[in-house]
Amino acid sequence: MRRAEPERELIRRVAPFLFPAMGIAFALGVALGGPNAGWSTAIAVAVVAVNFVGAGLSFAWAAAISPMALAAVGVVGFFVRMATILVLMIALNRLDWFSPTAFAAAVVPATAVLLMFEMKVLSGRMQIEMWSVGETSR
Repeated sequence: MRRAEPERELIRRVAPFLFPAMGIAFALGVALGGPNAGWSTAIAVAVVAVNFVGAGLSFAWAAAISPMALAAVGVVGFFVRMATILVLMIALNRLDWFSPTAFAAAVVPATAVLLMFEMKVLSGRMQIEMWSVGETSR
């Protein structure tokens, strides 16, 4: 029996929390800065979630190819994801209601919480148990 890739497992485990996290971010944003800040924080959490899913799927794809592909996706993917956040923030800043401060204030803790969740899920697993680079299904 073949286990699911750890990246897809992480996506599956995080998925139920994404919409509630956006709701909490919205409520906190509204409480601290009004409705515009609420929408900005909810968008920030959504951007972090989409980035996480994109990273997980790209890592799962690269792991099936080779260790070099996995390393390339890790390095290039990081810069692409950070650039995506920056470009979205600049583009959204053109809207009157958007709050870049609230957006940035939500992106950082959302990313930190997501990374802590990822570490918790993967903790205790040996590196060799996590990936089977280039392995085909039997």
